[in-house]
Amino acid sequence: MKKLLVIGVLLVGLSPAAWADVWKWVDALGNTHFVDTMRPIYTWVDEEGKVHYADHPEHRNAVSVQLVWVSKDALEEVSDGDQKADSGGYAYPGETAEQRAERERAEAYYCTRATEIYDSYVKAPQLYTTDAHGKRVYLSEADAAKTIAETRVRKDELCK
Repeated sequence: MKKLLVIGVLLVGLSPAAWADVWKWVDALGNTHFVDTMRPIYTWVDEEGKVHYADHPEHRNAVSVQLVWVSKDALEEVSDGDQKADSGGYAYPGETAEQRAERERAEAYYCTRATEIYDSYVKAPQLYTTDAHGKRVYLSEADAAKTIAETRVRKDELCK
């Protein structure tokens, strides 16, 4: 009976629930945090300079954090290490929370706009440019394919 109890305890200790993917993220002040979930996390700095976190945007300046995979170890083992060694590249050095939020809004806008343009090119029956007199000059299939490919590259660059 004791042997079964010991085996049971060992199996529970080695179960997949005890070991999971560990992710890290950096808050608005550059502090590194570790989590063992992929649920969305939002962070913002209030008017008094206090950092807040939530699983949904509760504030107009809330930004979604970027989760960076760390390891398959237990959360406790990873978070015991040096948390300040790597910021995960989330915020640029010296960037304030307001600057980061503004940068992320601009990046999101340009990604959305590039995606809209790309999608319109793909859905268009035929691509054209306009000449100096405002008349349409239709692109050949090869030129249209080249334009679409270039637009996709640009969209992918803006939507990293």
